[in-house]
Amino acid sequence: MTRRDSLLAVLVAVLWGCNFVAIHVGLQGVPPFLFLAIRFTLVAFPLVFFVARPQAPLRSVLGIGLFMSLGQFGLLYLAMAIGMPAGLAALVLQAQVIFTILIAAAVLGERASRRQAIGATIGTAGLAIVAWGFHQDAPLVPLLVTVGAALSWAIGNVIARAAKVPSGLSLVVWSALVVPLPCLAMSLLFEGPAEIGDALGNFGLAAWGSTLYTVVLASLVGYTIFNRLMASYPAASVVPYILLVPPVGVAAAWAALGEVPSTLEWVGGVVMMVGVAVATVTLRRREARPAPSSPAVVPSSPS
Repeated sequence: MTRRDSLLAVLVAVLWGCNFVAIHVGLQGVPPFLFLAIRFTLVAFPLVFFVARPQAPLRSVLGIGLFMSLGQFGLLYLAMAIGMPAGLAALVLQAQVIFTILIAAAVLGERASRRQAIGATIGTAGLAIVAWGFHQDAPLVPLLVTVGAALSWAIGNVIARAAKVPSGLSLVVWSALVVPLPCLAMSLLFEGPAEIGDALGNFGLAAWGSTLYTVVLASLVGYTIFNRLMASYPAASVVPYILLVPPVGVAAAWAALGEVPSTLEWVGGVVMMVGVAVATVTLRRREARPAPSSPAVVPSSPS
């Protein structure tokens, strides 16, 4: 990977890690389902009129929108609204890697490698430690809702894999169409017209800043760069950079919101990320080359 693309991969990790703080800020003045409806309306419009529909069956696009967008973020926003810390949410959401391996094995018949099985076991143990540490200081419900968000994301991953849907900008935009109407319906049902009216009437700079960050930087810029990198390089070259998202999320929440994880949460988080790394990161071996009989000119690294 070139130095420029390596920096872009780090940028994506920073954008996605800080996204949890942006969501937290927005939720201070806007209820979760209404906030999510606004976000995905702006992700879809007006780009849906300019971006071609993804080359995939409609049912696959709808399924990905239902689970990867509506399910994942609906549950994530709800969890954070009822008390899930932003930094811990960034960490727990990575349980989607473990769930994806397990669901793909059960539904698609994909046999997990020994390394993936070991990584999933370690990651599950880390998640259990995080849950135990979180339960010492707060109700367990927000964490369980976040685990549900990770599960929904994993189901979306498996749908995309089964349909062989390329994860491009068109998929991000078109699958976003699934989200606004159900979220508005849930907002009317659970948050009520009065709360909706109050939130819209007091939609201030913090809410707009949070919305623009999640729409432009996290969704459109982040996924556009990430998808280009995945199309240009082996997954083993890109995935390690994405493992920076949870540490960035924890650090950003610590710096911006004063969230300090407990010792058990730290330990569980480290164990969980080790498991995710074992399951996803492939170390490529360089092929041995015979020693040259005469001095050779070594090309410079690409920049």
